[in-house]
Amino acid sequence: MKKQLWNFMFLLFFLLSFSLGSAIAQQGQITGRITDSDSGEGIPGVSVLVKGTTRGTITDIDGNFSIMASSADVLVISFIGYQTIEEVVGNRSVINLNLSQSVQALNEIIVVGYGTQERKEITSAVTSVKAENFNQGTVNDPRQLLQGKVAGLNIARPGGNPNRGFNMRLRGISSIGENAEPLVVIDGVIGGSLSTVDPNDIESIDVLKDGSAAAIYGTRGSAGVILVTTKSGRSGRTVVEYNGSAAVENVARTIRVMTADEYRQVPNAVDLGGNTNWLEEVTRTGVSHVHNLSLGGGNASTAYRVSVNSRNVEGVGINSGFNQLNARLNLTQRALKDKAIFTTNISTTTVDRRFGNENSFRYAIVSNPTVPVRSQLPQDAPFGGYTERDIFDWFNPVSIAEQNIADGRDNRILASIRGEYNFTSKLSAAVFYATQRETDWRGFYSPKTAKFGGGFGRNGLATIQNDERLNELFETTVNYNTDLGKVNMALLGGYSFQEFFNQGNYMQAGDFLTDAFTYNNIGAALDFANGLADVRSYANQNRLVAFFGRANFNYSDTYLLSISARYEGSSRFGANNKWGLFPAVSAGVNIANLVDITGVSAMKFRASYGRTGTQPGESYLSLLRFGRQGNFFYNGQFVPSYGPVSNPNPDLAWETKDEYNIGLDFVVFNNKIDGAIDYYTRVTTGMLLPINVPVPPNLFPQTVLNIGEMLNSGLEFMVNYNAIQKTNFRWSTGLNFSTLRTNLRSLSAGNLSFGEVNYRSNFGSPGQNLTQLIRIQENGPLGQIWGPVFDGVNDDGSPRMKDLNGSGGYCNCNEDRTQLGTAYPKFNFGINNTFSYKQWDLNFFFRGSIGHYLINSYRGFYENLEGTTVQNYNVVKTKYYDPRITKAEYNSSHVEKADFVLLDNATLGYNFLVGPGKNVTRLRAFLSVQNPIMFTGYQGVDPEVRYLDSETNDPLAPGIERRATYFTTTITTFGFNISF
Repeated sequence: MKKQLWNFMFLLFFLLSFSLGSAIAQQGQITGRITDSDSGEGIPGVSVLVKGTTRGTITDIDGNFSIMASSADVLVISFIGYQTIEEVVGNRSVINLNLSQSVQALNEIIVVGYGTQERKEITSAVTSVKAENFNQGTVNDPRQLLQGKVAGLNIARPGGNPNRGFNMRLRGISSIGENAEPLVVIDGVIGGSLSTVDPNDIESIDVLKDGSAAAIYGTRGSAGVILVTTKSGRSGRTVVEYNGSAAVENVARTIRVMTADEYRQVPNAVDLGGNTNWLEEVTRTGVSHVHNLSLGGGNASTAYRVSVNSRNVEGVGINSGFNQLNARLNLTQRALKDKAIFTTNISTTTVDRRFGNENSFRYAIVSNPTVPVRSQLPQDAPFGGYTERDIFDWFNPVSIAEQNIADGRDNRILASIRGEYNFTSKLSAAVFYATQRETDWRGFYSPKTAKFGGGFGRNGLATIQNDERLNELFETTVNYNTDLGKVNMALLGGYSFQEFFNQGNYMQAGDFLTDAFTYNNIGAALDFANGLADVRSYANQNRLVAFFGRANFNYSDTYLLSISARYEGSSRFGANNKWGLFPAVSAGVNIANLVDITGVSAMKFRASYGRTGTQPGESYLSLLRFGRQGNFFYNGQFVPSYGPVSNPNPDLAWETKDEYNIGLDFVVFNNKIDGAIDYYTRVTTGMLLPINVPVPPNLFPQTVLNIGEMLNSGLEFMVNYNAIQKTNFRWSTGLNFSTLRTNLRSLSAGNLSFGEVNYRSNFGSPGQNLTQLIRIQENGPLGQIWGPVFDGVNDDGSPRMKDLNGSGGYCNCNEDRTQLGTAYPKFNFGINNTFSYKQWDLNFFFRGSIGHYLINSYRGFYENLEGTTVQNYNVVKTKYYDPRITKAEYNSSHVEKADFVLLDNATLGYNFLVGPGKNVTRLRAFLSVQNPIMFTGYQGVDPEVRYLDSETNDPLAPGIERRATYFTTTITTFGFNISF
């Protein structure tokens, strides 16, 4: 299938090459001069581009230009601080034009919910990132394009696992009980999956940050909204583009452990004669290559773009990586004298995954370095020759990675069609339908020789899992725009119906005659005949229905007002709370239109309020449900039994978020500096949490209730500075900065409570299962890291803990524990710099997080001699290592400040000069390095913020670096971009 698709694409491109040659043959040389309309002086560095192509040039120091174009071509002339104009070439060979200054930063078109607006008209907190400002290098996940680019949007993926996704949080934690990630909307498809979009196909990403902007999406907007717009074709000649790159990926950070020689010096260490660097044994240099091929074009009535993207990515971990193939078609057709516009977007993605196993990293750190990877000893023969030892919590790291099979396949298809009819220049209506289907298949096999993964104990163990998600959306909207003297009014009304269906199945069985089948013949497992196999399946659905409307008013481009509301119902709500109203109002005033301020081109003050919600994360939580509870023996045979799995709650409703935002947009100093400042306060009430309830009268000991209240507030600042804009040299820089404060005002409702004080997560085995790591406290901040305070070393080698309550000694109780740090940063920032000199360009981007702490699990378990003398583990040896400590016991010394500044990306490019009359209109080569430098005092693997506990997926237990963290990596990429 892949081969046929590629053959079709190349044949299509070959045929188009004839038309390309014909178009070029009709071109002639166009010259001219671009001048300032006020001064009459030539403007250097102005971009002159043939519309619908990537063929262009820039004016020289006197404003002169020369370009090849045909009579039918349209020249697009643009420059920072000036109005963009379009000029048809016609029969002219000389074109001289005047440019008028403009406030470009506020004239930018921004995508908002169900439409677009000019930035100068927006009265909410909205940030737009265009393709030219995306993060560069090897970017395999669309989320990476935004990482560090938007104030208040935090995107993190601890470690470098290519199959692990990124966590997104906008303005902190919007919910502690349900999904806390922003809603994603792709080309109008609400709840679209980002895995259906290749990063190369994205035109822009707009972030709706405050409640007034997101309220139009109702029960799913409380965590913010990410609007993704994909690239579309343009009228004009057909443009063929190819982007290709190859990359090598290497381990950037691990954690310091003892070498074999250092280990042998430890008293009572077991020396097995080897000299193994386990960290090197489980890693490799990952080699990746990415190919993107697209063509786009059209005429006055039709525009199209089709693309194919191929990604082959190797992780640094053995047997980790993926192969991805993505294809996309975007088509726009005009009809009925341009009154009707039909838009179709179709994308399909297939990803074949090799998961490897992150536990190979965990055991590489803990493994005795004198143990050989393989041995010829008889006791190791059953394990395939890998050295295995009969000690607690140890497995051969190389065996984990090489013997166990962990595969997956993801299939995604997203298709939408939109029909719009313009009845008049003021009135239009549209109908939109979209369907998204996602299927995830997973296959795991642990062979008979694998100690880790259960294969050895089960005589081979196979697991197969299938999950399928279907999302169908139907919407209709009506738009009316009119001018009433000085007042422009834009009205929107709409109806939305969305249905979700999920189903899946799971099978696990062991006891195979041979390992040859792996997971491909699970029916051969003898566990089925013996009644030991685990087989289960599920299915559920839910629906959302909404009516929504919005009214925007603009008085002389000075006074702005926006009012919106969404009335939405969900089948996931209780019988008494099926519907909710989500209103919003925002207003703004363009101060520069009222007051003449020296150096100020534009300044807009805005204020907003909006209500959004969060619906329950599962279906049927409001109902009394029964589920399988095992078997009982009756009348000579085992009979399946059923019992309650949830209590009825007819009052179950959505979480409610009320958000207030004030902001200032500005353009100053002759349009060289633009930016925005925002301050917000957000109150979340009725959080969806599982609460312990008495049995009886309840049938089940937990009920999901709306309970508690949480406050978030913060300051966001973003500024861009076009420092130098000369003919041969340009420099622009930008900074974004955000702060965050959280407070759990309440976790109670009436006589029910989630617990005024609650403790989450523990360290785990060996020996530290009863530790308490994270504290949740009413009227306290989220993410409190909790524990005893280190106060030296006792004579027996155990850590001495401080007596905090003055009782005369450490009581090993909460009275002698305290807050040791906060898991969430006080502020995040990103700094971007772009330089260009003649044909060269350089971009580098720093980002960082300041004020957060992490629990370093590696140090808490292994930075002592107990592991060596008792279990023959290796010793973590950071700058904090103290040879006097011979007992592992979690305390404040294992909680580290995790501030970091990271050079996220540095890219150097060269744009080759393309002469007139050539088929190639653009040729650029680049070298990019990701994560080459990190400044941090943290001694663990990755100081990245942890927004949840990776072992339990608990959002109430952030700030823990667990022992199975995938090592961080540095990626070096060489690539080129070519256009025809």
